[in-house]
Parts: sequence; C-alpha cells; structure tokens
Amino acid sequence: MTVVTEVRRPEKRAPNQGRRRRGAAHGAWFLVLPALIPILVLSVGPLLYGVLLAFTDAQSGRTEPTQWIGGLNFRDLAQDTLFWESFRIGLVWAVGVTVPQFLLALGLALLLNQELRLRWLARALAIIPWAMPEVVVGIMWRLVYNPDAGILNETLRDLGLGDGRDWLSGLGTALPAVIVVGVWAGMPQTTVALLAGLQNTPRELHEAAALDGAGAWRRFRTVTWPALRPIALAITALNFIWNFNSFALVYVLTNGGPGGRTRLPMLFAYEEAFRYGQFGYAAAMGCVMVAVISVLLAVFLVGRLKGGDDA
Repeated sequence: MTVVTEVRRPEKRAPNQGRRRRGAAHGAWFLVLPALIPILVLSVGPLLYGVLLAFTDAQSGRTEPTQWIGGLNFRDLAQDTLFWESFRIGLVWAVGVTVPQFLLALGLALLLNQELRLRWLARALAIIPWAMPEVVVGIMWRLVYNPDAGILNETLRDLGLGDGRDWLSGLGTALPAVIVVGVWAGMPQTTVALLAGLQNTPRELHEAAALDGAGAWRRFRTVTWPALRPIALAITALNFIWNFNSFALVYVLTNGGPGGRTRLPMLFAYEEAFRYGQFGYAAAMGCVMVAVISVLLAVFLVGRLKGGDDA
C-alpha cells in the first residue's frame, strides 16, 4: 500500500507585510511621544543633569567657571558622618512609617469592604488626609503637638497623665511624633489601593471557603492575601520610596531638629544646596540616595517575588 504524503509549500509573505509592520511600529511611537516627551524633559533630563553636576564644584554666587573635579564630592561624602547619620534616620523614618501605614491601611480596607451602614461616608472620611496638602497637615499637627495649648497635652492633663511635654522639641520624642504624622497622612492612598484589590476578589471564592469550614483567618490567608499580594508588593515599594524622599512634612514640623534628630537625607541635601550653596556636593548626595535606595528596593522586590513563587 502506497502512502502519499502531501508536501505543502511555505506560504509566501506579502511583499508589503514588512512595510505594514514597520508602519505600525512608527505609528505606535507617534502615539507614545506625547507622554514620553514630558518624561524625558521633566524627569530624565534633570536626573542626568544632576548626575553630571555631582562631578563638578558647582557653588552659588561663584564668579569662576564651574570645574570638573571627578569623584572628589563622593570621596568627601564617604567621610561625612553627618550625612550618613541623616541616611540612617531616613531609613528609620521610611521603615517606621511604611510598615504601620500598610498594616493599619490593610485593617481599614478590610473594614470598609464589609457591608456596613453609611459605608460610603466612612470611605469618604478615610481619604480626607490624602486630599490635604502636606504643608497644611504639618501646620495642623504642629497645633496638635503644641506644648501649651495642643489638644494632645490638654487631653493628657485632663486624664491626669502629667503636664504634657514638647513633643516636637524633645530629643527622644521628635522622630516618633513625626512618624505618627507620616503614618496618618499616608495611610489613605494605601487603603484605597488595598480596597480596590479586595473588591476585585471574587466573592464566590470566600463563599466556597466558608462552605468548606474555613474560618476568617484561614479565608484571609488562602483567598484574600494571595489576591492582594501583587498590590501589596507594589504599594509597599512605592510607599517606601515616597516616605524616604519626604521633605515638606518634616520640614514644616521640625525643620530637621532638634539637634538633627529628624534631619532626613532630603533635608540635608536641601540645606547643602540652598542654604550653603554647595550644588555639586548636594547633587552627589542625591546620586548616593538614588543608588542605595535602588539596591535596597531591588533586594526587597526580588525576595518578595521569590516568596510569591514558592507559595
């Protein structure tokens, strides 16, 4: 018996197919350009200029031309104990704000996701701190912490817990007091992100787990948290960056005092640039901050992603 095998010839591409693809690619770039140009002009351009500035001796009010000095700014920065102390304070601040911020926002998001009366009002009230400018938040909390007429000290006096204290001027209380304000001010956007993730989780999964006898904690661990993990990873990383780069809130509350106990790296670089006029040195600080935070975030993200894959 003879088997006849049909051999198909390879299809020939239309001669203008490659041109169409190239035209589509050019059209896609044309559509992206309106969004890409502002990013290049307002973000990438200043970043590259700052990197170049870090290798110069640029100063304010200097009549001589700026000179290229190589890595001298970075060499001096490596020996600047005040900067590294501010960097340590910045890490304490960023972690001390980001972790409670996430935990409290998660609890609030779980609460607001329940079928409650006047839930719409509670959700509106929860995002009020997000709508307030940081300067206004700082002024408001300065009034709360006021040692003479602040509501916090007045409450402590009414409860018989002492005569109160100057929270923002005490060496041991200034940083914790500022961290409380940072948590309060930054919690709404984390709550909104987590609440959106909760609402996108199918209710059928929770109902099926409940029918199988799973309790509230087990349903959270096996259904809710796996759905929230990508959002939690993204919002935690963003919050860490935002908190570490904080400026206005701490500047209004303490201006880096007392004794530099709340002097974050951004405040330190600001003072070097605009108070002492050392633009090149301040730019070197910015480069170091970007590099170190990028490494820390890369380690954090890789660890979280590996943990997610193992799960």
